[in-house]
Amino acid sequence: MLCGVLLVVAPAGGDPGVRKQRVDARIGELRQQTEQAQREEVVLTSEISAASARVRELQAQADTEQQRLYGLESQLASERDKLARLTELFERQTKQLKALQAEHVSAVAQLEKRVREIYMQDTPDTLSFVFGATSFGDLLDNIELLNDIGRQDARIVDRVAEGERKTKNARQQTAATRETVQATTQQLSQRVAEQRAVRDRLVAARNGYLAANEARERTLAQVRANHADHANEIDALHAESSALAARIRAAQAPVPSASVSSSTRSAPAPPSSSSPTGSSTGFIFPVSGPVTSGFGLRGGRMHEGIDIIAASGTPVVASAAGTVIRSDYGGGYGNVVVIDHGNGLTTTYAHNSSLVARAGQTVSQGQLIAYVGSTGNSSGPHVHLEFRINGTAVDPFNYL
Repeated sequence: MLCGVLLVVAPAGGDPGVRKQRVDARIGELRQQTEQAQREEVVLTSEISAASARVRELQAQADTEQQRLYGLESQLASERDKLARLTELFERQTKQLKALQAEHVSAVAQLEKRVREIYMQDTPDTLSFVFGATSFGDLLDNIELLNDIGRQDARIVDRVAEGERKTKNARQQTAATRETVQATTQQLSQRVAEQRAVRDRLVAARNGYLAANEARERTLAQVRANHADHANEIDALHAESSALAARIRAAQAPVPSASVSSSTRSAPAPPSSSSPTGSSTGFIFPVSGPVTSGFGLRGGRMHEGIDIIAASGTPVVASAAGTVIRSDYGGGYGNVVVIDHGNGLTTTYAHNSSLVARAGQTVSQGQLIAYVGSTGNSSGPHVHLEFRINGTAVDPFNYL
């Protein structure tokens, strides 16, 4: 900060008036930067607030969609588990059906073999089986045995066939149920994917706002830091300006002046335009033209004079007789003339296109000292007129 102050005042050399003008110009620049920083801070704060509200809104929507997604994922997991169990059951039934089919084939083959053995054997063998009985009772027993064996084989075939039929029906039912569950699973999978996409879009939008807000907050922190730096530098420059004002007062020569003392500073209502005519206090306007900016706060900073609009090249005259103590380029003041009227009172004429009066020259009231311009910190041709008492700016309308 102090280095900044030194950089402002060092090039001006030993002339306290020049140094003070440049310090004051730097204060004006810093105030403009501070005002800009304040405007940026307001905008950033508003944007951060709006973005934060949008983040909360998106987060609430994302949470709602996430809950829906949880519900769908739970249903999908249940259906997939059901499908897995049905698939496992179907596979077991398929194996069981294949086993029963094989058993049925075997039982039928066994029955056919038994029938062939009983009914289709050669006569000698059958007669041998019959006559092999030792009694008629044995014969009957043998015949009954053969019949029981045949019936048993038939029952086995029927039982196996019934088991095969039931297993086939159960397997068909399982297949149908599995197809239904599989279709439901596919539909749920599609809904889950769509729901996840909705959730992801909301999360992505929220993250975008969060990232933008983080950038704004970093910018806001930098703006506030710059604001604080500018405030510190302004304080230091004000101290330097006060010191220079004291040096100006010490340098002012106690010459007779046509002006009145500070005790006559009663302020009439400000006029809407100016003319280089006299006033009750003995001062005249330096140019004819409308006053577009008065003395006082302007845009958050002090405007230490009045602005009088005039065409570029219009003659600028001294408001009263006095000694020119400065006539050069003054940074934000542009081409500036400062006249000492005695009794601690000075007038300043800024933003001139060119200068006529020279430092050390004695001028009379109404004498040409410069031409209107727009040099320095100026938005258009005009005269910035200041009245200072012992270096402190006062309202020019108290004297004009």
